[in-house]
Amino acid sequence: MLLTLAWGSLFFPGLFALSTWALRRSRPEWTYADCVMISTRVVSSVQAVLATGSGIVIIRSCSNVVSDRHWLAREYVWFLIPYMIYDSCAMYLCDWCRTKDQNLRRTLTFRNFLSQNRLMITHHMVILFVLVPVAQRLRGDLGDFFVGCIFTAELSTPFVSLGRILIQLKQQHTLLYKVNGILTLTTFLCCRILLFPFMYWAYGQHQGLSLLQVPFNIPFHCNVANAFLIAPQIYWFSLLCKKAVRLFDTAQTKKES
Repeated sequence: MLLTLAWGSLFFPGLFALSTWALRRSRPEWTYADCVMISTRVVSSVQAVLATGSGIVIIRSCSNVVSDRHWLAREYVWFLIPYMIYDSCAMYLCDWCRTKDQNLRRTLTFRNFLSQNRLMITHHMVILFVLVPVAQRLRGDLGDFFVGCIFTAELSTPFVSLGRILIQLKQQHTLLYKVNGILTLTTFLCCRILLFPFMYWAYGQHQGLSLLQVPFNIPFHCNVANAFLIAPQIYWFSLLCKKAVRLFDTAQTKKES
């Protein structure tokens, strides 16, 4: 546990620093803010790949979705804790750089930062103070399969990050941006929303229940927890869909004109 925490505490800030340094050397025309914001996307994508890979390994190793165990289900959570702390700091640094780079009159206070990023900060706090204790202690020795499923929700993150990098580089007109947008919507829908019905279905298969029977045959707090987890995902997916619609409308207007 301590070794994994220490490794994560060094790995993510170190990768961020290395990425920022490499971008500053290879792209001297970019501002420091550009390099910082791209580096945060790179680190997020690396973490997402590691989490997704861990999740797939766990899922494939657990034939019994309730009682089968895999060491990664607990060990990767310890690795995730320093990432969440790093990511919160990186978000603040990005906002600070953006404010400074755009020569905005206001200064970025911590209160402003919390106000502008309240949903994401809440998401991080819930993971650290609710999901981590549940995953490490409160669930006992059950449910490694479902922990692995939650890890795979990160599959959409590299595509989200690439989309934001392309926007930052003003490449919204490219084919890559459009293809990446389709992949973003697809992976987000499958791995962050349809993931929850899949977990209910997997449990139902194990218990001999239909998908519709599962919510009435598991503890009420499990349904509440899943509702809290899926609610922000649905909200973020709606934002992605609105963005895709605006992009399509803009392209259609340009084509007609």
